Amino acid sequence: MSTDGLIVVDKPGGMTSHDVVARIRRLARTRRVGHGGTLDPMATGVLVIGVGRATRLLTYVIGAGKSYTATIRLGQATVTDDAEGDVIASTPAGAVTDEAVRTALAALTGEIDQVPSAVSAIKIDGQRAYKRVREGESVELPARRVTISRLDVLAIRRDTPDVVDVDVDVTCSSGTYIRAIARDAGLALGVGGHLTALRRTAVGGFTLAEAATLDTLEQRAPDVVNLPLDTAAGRFFPRRDATPEEARVLSHGGPLDPAGIAGPYAVFGPDGGLIAIVSERDGRARAEIVLAPA
Repeated sequence: MSTDGLIVVDKPGGMTSHDVVARIRRLARTRRVGHGGTLDPMATGVLVIGVGRATRLLTYVIGAGKSYTATIRLGQATVTDDAEGDVIASTPAGAVTDEAVRTALAALTGEIDQVPSAVSAIKIDGQRAYKRVREGESVELPARRVTISRLDVLAIRRDTPDVVDVDVDVTCSSGTYIRAIARDAGLALGVGGHLTALRRTAVGGFTLAEAATLDTLEQRAPDVVNLPLDTAAGRFFPRRDATPEEARVLSHGGPLDPAGIAGPYAVFGPDGGLIAIVSERDGRARAEIVLAPA
């Protein structure tokens, strides 16, 4: 049985996030495995996997900020807003200037209202949007407020006639769709756009530098967890150290006096073990989840 903790996986292309979870379940020899934020099959890069009790941390991982490198192709729109879908419109983009490209992308930075891709995993009346699209329905999703804190243009390439490929580096809030950026830039420029490559480089403080490939994890199995629960929580959350009495109260779900730490934060016992994830409200520090072993 693998230890409780997180694994930072470098997801390969061509696999769903659920495929990766299934592989880790086999390697870690436990069913209690989940992921912290879906990557499309086409996408590669950082996929945070939780094993055992650490699966309870994944709700916080999902909400963390993320960074990506991506390639936007201007001049073609697809049904999925990425290269996995059929091209539904082509408009020669050769006359689009570099300045116009940079201006269109700059307008998509900051706090914006973004309409998710129609083939996203968002549920409509209990069914995933992408399933409705595949069944022939026309799907319109409401815009959601997202923050794109950084959108750097790395290169503008004109290697193929009538299309312009733009390499970008993006840091954004949870819930942002990079292929929606490609779609919206193409719409603004009047030539259509879609994503041809996507690589997630960071989730919160977890980066590609510490990510392991599935081949590497195969060789280490069943010892696949590279961030044990206590270490993972210490990396991801502000830290509070509890006295023995505070540890006893908190491990049984009781409240503590506030410490003035912006939450949620991790509380550790005198032995250095993680007890709970806590937030402060109404003058008390209360556990959101208790993780101390029973």
